[in-house]
Amino acid sequence: MKKYSPYVKKYWYSFLLGPLFMILEASGEFILPYINANIINIGAANGDIPYIVRHGLLMLVIACLMMAAGVLGANFAIRGASRLAAGVRGDVFRKIQTFSFSNIDDFTTGSLITRITNDITQIQNFTQTLLRGMFRSPIMLIGALIMAFKLNPPLARVILIVVPILAGIIAAIILIASPRYTRMQSQLDLLNIDIRETITNERVIKSFVREEHEKQKFALVNEKLVEKSTAALKMMLLLQPSSALAVNVTTLAVVWFAGKQIMVGDMELGTLTAFITYLSQILMGLNFLANIVLQGTRAAASHRRISEVLDAKVDLTDDEAKQRDHVVKSGSISFRNVTFRYFKHNRESVLDHINLDIASGELVGIIGSTGSGKTTLVSMIPRLYDADEGEVLVDGIHVKDLSLYNLRESVAMVLQKNTLFSGTIAENLRWGNENATDEEIREAASVAQADSFVRAFPDGYDTELGQGGVNLSGGQKQRLCIARALLKKPKILILDDSTSAVDTATDASIRKAFRERLPGVTKLIIAQRINSVIDADKIVVLDQGRVVGCGNHESLMRDCQAYREIYWSQKDRKEAV
Repeated sequence: MKKYSPYVKKYWYSFLLGPLFMILEASGEFILPYINANIINIGAANGDIPYIVRHGLLMLVIACLMMAAGVLGANFAIRGASRLAAGVRGDVFRKIQTFSFSNIDDFTTGSLITRITNDITQIQNFTQTLLRGMFRSPIMLIGALIMAFKLNPPLARVILIVVPILAGIIAAIILIASPRYTRMQSQLDLLNIDIRETITNERVIKSFVREEHEKQKFALVNEKLVEKSTAALKMMLLLQPSSALAVNVTTLAVVWFAGKQIMVGDMELGTLTAFITYLSQILMGLNFLANIVLQGTRAAASHRRISEVLDAKVDLTDDEAKQRDHVVKSGSISFRNVTFRYFKHNRESVLDHINLDIASGELVGIIGSTGSGKTTLVSMIPRLYDADEGEVLVDGIHVKDLSLYNLRESVAMVLQKNTLFSGTIAENLRWGNENATDEEIREAASVAQADSFVRAFPDGYDTELGQGGVNLSGGQKQRLCIARALLKKPKILILDDSTSAVDTATDASIRKAFRERLPGVTKLIIAQRINSVIDADKIVVLDQGRVVGCGNHESLMRDCQAYREIYWSQKDRKEAV
């Protein structure tokens, strides 16, 4: 529980005052029946109206104080639990932001969403219940038991027989329910993953008319969650009937024995009424404690899942960086015998002994068949992944010796998937530089060949984008993502197949603008079309994770068979069209 102690200390007043007010409310619970018994035994029996009125007003005052204490206790409990949940949620979110791609792959996105939402909500609910009941229930239980023995010790012994039996039943329920909650949360992960995948790819689903298939798939996942939830929650449902049975059986036994005592004059009616009330309070207190433990069981499962995130070892850090103050200046890149595997136990490598030198300011094209390792290669530069063997150098310095911030601040990468966010076009572009002026935004958009279509919108750069930029074409989104990257003013610019959705004329204009207006920036362009890299200073040809060719277009046409095959296949296809 050390993970939560900073927030308990920070909001100590809520964690102190919440239980305190609940204790005050509980104290009234076992005072009221005693006063009520005296009203019946003394006031009503003797016809003493002033006594009844006086003690009735006392009960009213106590009830009002109990209500005020209960409201204040609940208020502080809610505040404390909400603040704790918000703090833990912030910790988890910040930890996720430090994750490398491989860390995210280990958990999956859907699971991380479940943990930061549903699992933390379970912790919040348990904390709130705990603050309201961890002292109130024991005090109500013990206080009522003491008062019951004070009223009639022989009769109170009946309660001591029932309480251990009920406690045993509750313990059995908890032992069975605990592992079921863990399985339920895991199934909730799968449901969230399915929902996220379906909603994100809604357009693809509709284009293939696969709505019915997705409905059936979701129904299966949803039904499994129902099964897991039912298996866990039905154990909680046994708690209420078990408690009710215990209360009814004990009440019947008390009335049976008390009835005989009343008949012979050993017990008064008011005492019996108070005794039954205390009996109910004892069993209610035990029941409430059981609910706390059951909620704690579910919260414990969520706590383990949250701890897995908070305790996860981030495999990409700059803790041992030797030159963390170095700011990238030239943008030169070198790969020295680099090998990489996504699955570390696999024998086959995604990249296999890559050796490559890229000079500062060069325009480098990277081409190769699907799965040849193009994206993986450039991902090594900003340390989205670390090489298993060999070294990646930037400015002649091993990337592991640079701070992640300085390294990634110098690299702008436009990924294959063009991601835009809700907000205006200008707000999206300022992701590259939050302090960018309007002129700088227009300049970057002009280089990316986006300025003309943005200006054509009625609201220009203030045009609101839908989630993910759904109101833009693929080519428009690509150009805005390039403009956003340029606003970083990077030393290294990486375009991962980021002009595939634009026409060849616009593609050529972008490359021309790169040459003329970004002379000092090292530019790496991954492409499927040879025309996108044909005029590059250097073209790198990858095949099955190896560099099989490196040079300009003319030298590769002469010396690299793989490049010639790509070139002629695209040329023949173009002529055929």
